Amino acid sequence: MRAARTLLTSALATLLLQGCGFHLQGTHPLPRSLASAQIQARDTQTDFYASLRASLLRSGARLDGPFDGAATIRIIDDVASEKVLTVSARNIPTAYQLSYRVQLSVEYQGRELLPAETHTLTREYSFDETTLLAKQREHDVLQQALADDLVALIMRRLATL
Repeated sequence: MRAARTLLTSALATLLLQGCGFHLQGTHPLPRSLASAQIQARDTQTDFYASLRASLLRSGARLDGPFDGAATIRIIDDVASEKVLTVSARNIPTAYQLSYRVQLSVEYQGRELLPAETHTLTREYSFDETTLLAKQREHDVLQQALADDLVALIMRRLATL
């Protein structure tokens, strides 16, 4: 009896959430033109590429294999960079600025749906030489977060095409 009540409550909650237009965060409904797509990039080992691919798959796009009439998402530029912001009196960096820049375009059946657009995000973080390993991990986490934020921005942009 208790299991049936729990199941009924879960089903009712699911129906209510679907009825109000709820959808999972991070998933964006893609237009028909992007139902089948291929991603072209010089480097397929970047944080942005991996995150974009995963996000497109979560949104229901087919990416594997050559498809007739598939949209082409071209990653023209995908660069992460780091710049020293401040240094200590001993000339040791104490703060950095991490930037992630991507430029991409989208083409579908010979038409340019999205001309080349450049998007850049930056974050600052402090540096302490006594915690070098932790700061390297922080750098990696921040770079991945920037890539994920850029993908979220791009996915919202793609949903409007």
